[in-house]
Amino acid sequence: MHSVEHSPLGKSSEYIATYSPELLFPIPRAGKWAELGLSAETLPYRGVDYWNCFELSWLLPSGKPVVAIGEFAIAADSPNIIESKSFKLYLNSLNQSVFATEAELVEVLEKDLSATAGKPVGVRVRHLSAVAHEGLAALPGTCIDDLDVSISNYAMPQPDLLACDASRIVEESLHSHLLKSNCPVTGQPDWGSVVVQYRGAALEPASLLAYLVSFRQHADFHEQCVERIFLDVQRLLQPEYLTVYARYVRRGGLDINPYRTTLDQLPENRRLVRQ
Repeated sequence: MHSVEHSPLGKSSEYIATYSPELLFPIPRAGKWAELGLSAETLPYRGVDYWNCFELSWLLPSGKPVVAIGEFAIAADSPNIIESKSFKLYLNSLNQSVFATEAELVEVLEKDLSATAGKPVGVRVRHLSAVAHEGLAALPGTCIDDLDVSISNYAMPQPDLLACDASRIVEESLHSHLLKSNCPVTGQPDWGSVVVQYRGAALEPASLLAYLVSFRQHADFHEQCVERIFLDVQRLLQPEYLTVYARYVRRGGLDINPYRTTLDQLPENRRLVRQ
């Protein structure tokens, strides 16, 4: 239907400052799911992609501008992701657009984003004081970044690096700030932090770190990187439950935070120190 090559990503774009919903560009998830051996009917996880916009602005009827932070929750099983540059261009098109109330703005955002994703998108407009009051969050559990690992191949993820001790069943959270991959279109680096929470055979922390570092030159979108991590860990451990949650550094005023889990719960959307 839509391939990323036809999106505005990596191309020169005119920045339109008045409401233009046609700027939004959907990319079907089905192709990447198929690469991972999945389909919409066989997803082994549930979850959400939290997008945070730090450049949300519009005009009141008086002409006075408002600035806020937008939070968007896109279901992990929605038919489409929203291409990130098109998302930014769309949000910029609100800059010189008049909305009588915040509720009117939210209604428009919900309508346009849900139509593009193919499933209802949650929208929250947050005032700066409220976000500032929350402060910064930290990932749960043990940070594995100081472990010694040796790795020289960064071209693609290496699930064979993962190892576990099947004789020990543990429940733990491990996290790393060393996740990096590249945009599959522009080649620009995507920096992120990731947490793996599970109950099952004890995952060897150094093996997890080496595996995460092997993404360093891998080209894929944030969502697919997290889904690949989820599937590789799940295949090894066959855990009672598993959650993989990544929070990426923003680009163009937007950060993307994919969450995949076997549990019936969603995380808090809290900023990390690099966000």
